[in-house]
Amino acid sequence: MKIVVDTNIVFSVLATSNGTLAELIISPFSQFRFYTPEYLLEELDKHYNKLIKASKLTDIELYKAKNKLFKYIHLISLEIIPAEIWQQAEELTSDIDFDDVTFVALSIYLDAYLWTGDKILYNGLKNKGFYKVISTSELKEIC
Repeated sequence: MKIVVDTNIVFSVLATSNGTLAELIISPFSQFRFYTPEYLLEELDKHYNKLIKASKLTDIELYKAKNKLFKYIHLISLEIIPAEIWQQAEELTSDIDFDDVTFVALSIYLDAYLWTGDKILYNGLKNKGFYKVISTSELKEIC
């Protein structure tokens, strides 16, 4: 099963690198393939100080945790997504949270589920008939 991972999930995994979320991604026997847009790395760098504070990791520990995590998450260039998919994703996210348009577009493009911890996004997408969105608890049930 293909899963697109959004920023809040990756941030949470790095903030608690030995937690349940990390176990879902960093499993050698996982039935899931994880993806995220390349620009997520820039987002992590942008919020580096917040991530250091939340994780209580040293610079080196955070660097290692990030490298380990991205061995299991495939980074995808958004340039490969066709315009019609961008339009569809924009329509879905315009009145929910436009900041998540990239994750929705990537999910549509890859025909993957979007894993998010954002309840407003999750419920908003489901209410609009976009059912390829999954919560952490739903993901755990599948495992």
